Amino acid sequence: MRTHKAKLWTKTLVLSTAVVGAMMMSGCGKKEAEENVTLNIGFQKYGLLPILKERGTLETALKSQGVNIKWVEFPAGPQLLEGLNVGSVSFGEVGEAPPIFAQAAQTDLVYIANQPAVPKAEALIVQKDSAIHSIQDLKGKRVALNKGSNVHYLLLKLLEANQLKFSDINVVYLPPADARAAFEKGAVDVWVIWDPFLSAAEHQLNARTIANGENLVKNYQFYLADRKFAQENPKVLQAVVNELNLTTQWVSKNQDEAAKLLEGKTGLGLDVLKTSISRLGNQVTPITAQVAQEQQQVADAFYNEKLIPNKLNIESAIIK
Repeated sequence: MRTHKAKLWTKTLVLSTAVVGAMMMSGCGKKEAEENVTLNIGFQKYGLLPILKERGTLETALKSQGVNIKWVEFPAGPQLLEGLNVGSVSFGEVGEAPPIFAQAAQTDLVYIANQPAVPKAEALIVQKDSAIHSIQDLKGKRVALNKGSNVHYLLLKLLEANQLKFSDINVVYLPPADARAAFEKGAVDVWVIWDPFLSAAEHQLNARTIANGENLVKNYQFYLADRKFAQENPKVLQAVVNELNLTTQWVSKNQDEAAKLLEGKTGLGLDVLKTSISRLGNQVTPITAQVAQEQQQVADAFYNEKLIPNKLNIESAIIK
C-alpha cells in the first residue's frame, strides 16, 4: 500500500490587507488572509537547482509572497521522487525516466516545466584503446548503465536503430559510481552515462564516444511537484520557474562562475564542469503537447520492455 503523504509545509493564518492566499471569507466587511508556505525543494549536486540555491536569488524572489524555502539534497532522481511521494519535498528536478517509474508507483506528481532537449549530454562510451568502434560491435559485450534511467532509454533506441536487441549484449546494471569503477578496471566493456559523469570520463579517462543521443532521444530535464502543492500554490511555482529562467540566462553568460559554484559540491574539476555546463539547456518552459507526447513514448518503451508494470498516461500528470 502506498505510503500516505505527510505534508511538511506549514500554514500560518494572519489578518492582512494584501491578498496572498486565495481565501474567501463570508460575512459583512472584507477579511483577508496571508498564508505562509514552506517550499521544500529536492535537488541533486549537479544541475540548475544547485546553482539557483548557491546564488540565493529564489529566496529574494519569494520573500514578497511570504514563502520560506528549505533545500533537501538527494543522491539521485529516484530517491528525490520518493521524497516527493512521502512529502519531504514538494518540488524537484529529475531526468525523463524517474518520473515515469514514480508515476507507475502511483506517486501523485505533476509535471511543471522542462529544460530543452540535450541529447549530447548522454552517450555510450568505451575506453580510448577499445576495439569497439560501432554499435554493431556491442554484440556479446558487457554494457554498464543505471537501470531505469535516461540512458536506459538511450541504449534501447541505439540497439533498435542498429537492429539489435538487449539479448544481444550483456547488460550490467550499476549506479554511476560503481559503473565508473567497473569501467576503469575493464570489468565492463561499455558505459552508457550522462553528464557530469560523461564529461568526467571524457576529461579524466580519455573515454571515447561511440554514440550520443543526437537525432535519437531528447534527454529532457523535468521540474515536478506534488499535485496538491501545485494546485494550491500556482503563483509560488510560477515564481520558481521565472527564477530558473533567469538562472539559465546567467549561466549562459557566466559559465566559469557557474562551474565554480558547483566545484566544491560535486568534487569535480572546473574543466569537467565547464564542459557539462556547456551542454545544459538554456531555458525552462511549461510542458507542451509535444514534450508530453515524447515523454509518453519513453513511458511506452519502458512498459514494452516490462520495466514498469502498467501502461501510463503522461497527460494525466500535467496540470491544465
